[in-house]
Amino acid sequence: MATLLGDPLHAWNFAQVWTSPLSRAAETCALAGYGDVAVRRDDLMEWDYGDHEGRTSAEIRTEQPGWTLWKYGAPHGETLEQIGERADRVVTDARAVAGDVLIFSHGHFLRVLAARWVDLAPDAGRLFLLDTGSISSLGFEGAAAQPVLSCWNDTTHLRGRPTPGGPP
Repeated sequence: MATLLGDPLHAWNFAQVWTSPLSRAAETCALAGYGDVAVRRDDLMEWDYGDHEGRTSAEIRTEQPGWTLWKYGAPHGETLEQIGERADRVVTDARAVAGDVLIFSHGHFLRVLAARWVDLAPDAGRLFLLDTGSISSLGFEGAAAQPVLSCWNDTTHLRGRPTPGGPP
């Protein structure tokens, strides 16, 4: 799936490429053809799930019915405020770059990043479904440079492959 990202991403000219140091994102970055130019940034790491690391939501809900990461968080893990602060640093740094920045990261973090880009609270990330291998674009609109989600969760480059959560 990661190799299918290369063609659509190469339609852009990126001033910088950033990746999480965690293997999933770094490997995706390399398979998409950007591994040799990517800068690893700790702020792009996935949410620290603490005691819930490696557990599925369904497993956690057997002990805590109605649990969601967005509402209840992760015991001994990162708080919404902490992940929001990391996202804010990435937003600030990306806006300081002259040109587009390509980011390889992880689902929950990217959802918080999108929320913070458009000045929503970190927990608003719960509203942005994000599939593996999708392409999203954050940008600006108009003379006032209003931060916007230009494109979100695009999986058209994955033609012939089922989209997680979508029709088979």
